[in-house]
Amino acid sequence: MSTTLERSETVIETPKVSALDMKFEIVVIPVSDVGRAKNFYAGLGWRLDADYEANADFRVIQFTPPGSGCSVIFGRNVTAAAPGSAQGLYLIVSDIEGARKELLGRGVAISETFHGAGDVYTGPDEPYLFGRTRVSGPDPARGSYRSFASFHDPDGNGWLLQEITGRLPGRVDEDLTTFNSSTELAAALRRAAAAHGEHEKRTGGHDTGWADWYADYIVREQGGKALPA
Repeated sequence: MSTTLERSETVIETPKVSALDMKFEIVVIPVSDVGRAKNFYAGLGWRLDADYEANADFRVIQFTPPGSGCSVIFGRNVTAAAPGSAQGLYLIVSDIEGARKELLGRGVAISETFHGAGDVYTGPDEPYLFGRTRVSGPDPARGSYRSFASFHDPDGNGWLLQEITGRLPGRVDEDLTTFNSSTELAAALRRAAAAHGEHEKRTGGHDTGWADWYADYIVREQGGKALPA
């Protein structure tokens, strides 16, 4: 789950483990009406990966959101969880307003964009993260991790859109450099450009190797490593 712990930029180091991959790929969604759920998730524009029915007692359907490495499955006798009990399912987007507009265009009943009420962790609103109270509108500073919108499937399973335009250092695999959108890449390039401008001031001249400097900066920033001087 992505969080809004943006006030602390401390990166907790974890020890290196073996090179064995453990990719989180499936979330089970408990539903009461398989056909209705299939129509809903197809209506979101998600990719239908599988619809397998072994017999009258077992059916499993898999959908994947656009750009996601994780899929959802639901069906008949897939889980013993109560329909609608899956809550706090995060969908990360780079443009909260654009994503909300698209879902509205698809007929989805989605909330207004909202952000957290500072350090207020209790209130009358439906909790979205640690019980935080919702404040109407996107985060005033449009900070990454801070703007949300929510919707539910027909059974009441709860989904949250969360806007992330730049991830905090150390929040990605230090051996990989990936961007989920052009917006996210552009933000990284702007940070690298600003830092490189300071670098050129210190060196007193144009850096012909700026492209290599940019690349090193972006890779180090994503991996939570010391940034180049």
